[in-house]
Amino acid sequence: MSILPDIPILSFILLSPLLGLLVILFLPKHSGNLLKTAAVISTLIPLALSLWLYADYDKQQSGAVYEERLDWVEVPLNKELHSDVSAFTFKLQYELGVDGLSLPLILLTGLVTAMAALGAFHVKKRWKAFFVWFLLLEFAMLGVFLARDVFLFFVFFELTLVAMYFLIGIWGFYNRERAANQFLIYNGLGSAIMLIAFVILVNTAGFRVEQIGEQVQYVYSGSYADIIRNMTDAGAMVNQPAVNEMGALNPFVMSDTMHWTLFIMLLVAFGIKLPIFPFHTWMLKVHAEAPPAVVMIHSGILLKMGAYGLLRFGLLLFPEQAKSWAAVLAVLGVINILYGAVLAFRQKELRLVLAYSSMSHMGIVLLGLAAFNEIGLQGAIFQLVSHGLISALLFLIVGSLYERTGTTELTELGGLARSLPFTSGALLAAGLASLGLPGLSGFVGELLALLGLFESMRWLAAIAVLGVILTAVYVLRSVLKITFGPLPDKYAALKDARLIEAVPMIVLLAFIVLLGCYPSLLTDTVQYSIGDVFAQLLATRAGG
Repeated sequence: MSILPDIPILSFILLSPLLGLLVILFLPKHSGNLLKTAAVISTLIPLALSLWLYADYDKQQSGAVYEERLDWVEVPLNKELHSDVSAFTFKLQYELGVDGLSLPLILLTGLVTAMAALGAFHVKKRWKAFFVWFLLLEFAMLGVFLARDVFLFFVFFELTLVAMYFLIGIWGFYNRERAANQFLIYNGLGSAIMLIAFVILVNTAGFRVEQIGEQVQYVYSGSYADIIRNMTDAGAMVNQPAVNEMGALNPFVMSDTMHWTLFIMLLVAFGIKLPIFPFHTWMLKVHAEAPPAVVMIHSGILLKMGAYGLLRFGLLLFPEQAKSWAAVLAVLGVINILYGAVLAFRQKELRLVLAYSSMSHMGIVLLGLAAFNEIGLQGAIFQLVSHGLISALLFLIVGSLYERTGTTELTELGGLARSLPFTSGALLAAGLASLGLPGLSGFVGELLALLGLFESMRWLAAIAVLGVILTAVYVLRSVLKITFGPLPDKYAALKDARLIEAVPMIVLLAFIVLLGCYPSLLTDTVQYSIGDVFAQLLATRAGG
């Protein structure tokens, strides 16, 4: 029998990076090897706990299987107009939860961050500060996927921006300051829109009544459970008329116009993070200027926060609006796929090829969401995890190539399979996974998303397949240009990957192959959360 429900496993996962951060603060700043070792160990702890949680998870149970809740902030409000109420308060909770939608992304965060910590040996300056921000970033990312209070989610989301800003601006390449500023401006704008939407949600659907003895307390809550319960309960005040039969005003009503406004605000807020065209320019700068270990996290995890937020707060809270805009989401997905693929083909710099490739692959996620059926949504989640693994592996290889050659320009590289056979083999395998070769994880996510869309929008699904073909073209063009052809004399004596580089490459590739051969390891976890919760939402809203 599982013992996890009896221990605060979610808090252990969340807080373990902070414990590592505290250890690093007390270590000498010039002890590079000691700092790197401490950082790697610190990232292995949440990875091990996440694996334990994933193995223990009851895949046939929908909803949040593991939950932890503690009152965080309580603010008394004016109750002059509510004389029959003993108290009128605004509450925020330290509320964590895990279900089949968030659990795979928590495990992905632990895995990619641990591999990025191994890949961070390329960092040449200010190791102590780097790993402090690095572990703070992991803490914030885990918090985003664990949080079940909208303001707690927002706090963690904002903390990722702060940590990334310094990681890019201090340890990036030549134009790092410009990239960091652009990253902060775009994502800050999205965060402002998100905050406004969350405030409206809390002041309408976040309302609940607490009865303690004879005392009645009105509470505004940021709890996701309260919000989704009110949104799906036809009898809740948020779904009642603005004026009842007695002529009294309903201050908690959410009109159809407000439903649409909130859905569009959340689509824009999380669309910037995803990113959806045309909000993609900041992402290109980050991929080109951030250090490889940081880009591993950015491409592998942070972009997924946008899709997760859109699914959690957009589709699941506003299913009617999402279904009405399914065609719009599908068109945006096709644009992402084709625009990203065409421009990736035109690039002569490997990091930009991979940046546009990430944009194209996030289009597959949009197609899965737009399908609005179980198989499409499973494809979207699978694509998030798969692309996280593949992109992390590709940028890990980029870091190894750049350290040895000092460039990632395709015109300056060639024939590296002779001097770097292991690294070149890993690059070829990652490229094949990216283009969707059967037997690797990239194939499964693309197949499920396209099959889901094919049920309702066949022409758009057919057009999207062109993007898959273009992906094969630009990936093979880039990989073959780097690995084959004449080898420049200056690269003839290069040494292949060291153990500290080879280990994360092997681990990431192993997970890519594992999910490609046994996709049920992931789809079984996601299936019940998507099937039960989404069907319940649609049935409830339709009945209301």
